[in-house]
Amino acid sequence: MLLLRGIIMNGVKIKYSKDALKFLSKLDKKSVERIRSAIAGLTADPPAGDIKTMQGYNDGRQRLRVGSWRVIFRYENEETIRIIFVIDIGNRGDIYK
Repeated sequence: MLLLRGIIMNGVKIKYSKDALKFLSKLDKKSVERIRSAIAGLTADPPAGDIKTMQGYNDGRQRLRVGSWRVIFRYENEETIRIIFVIDIGNRGDIYK
């Protein structure tokens, strides 16, 4: 299974944390594609998907709902490139603990 650490789509770079890649490696190929296409939707302007800002964090964390999974991410800037940093991916009940 091919999991890339840094992908550039629509001028936006997507970076995955070690925990996020580990979770994706345990899923079946169809589920990984579903999550990756939802993350790719974040590169649109405005971002596509069910996105909410997370409370209790000052670093701009947001969550993306993909079925029963949650993708925790934040936007960062590196020179002229906008970066989506995927912090963690997990099941709805476990991701917030």
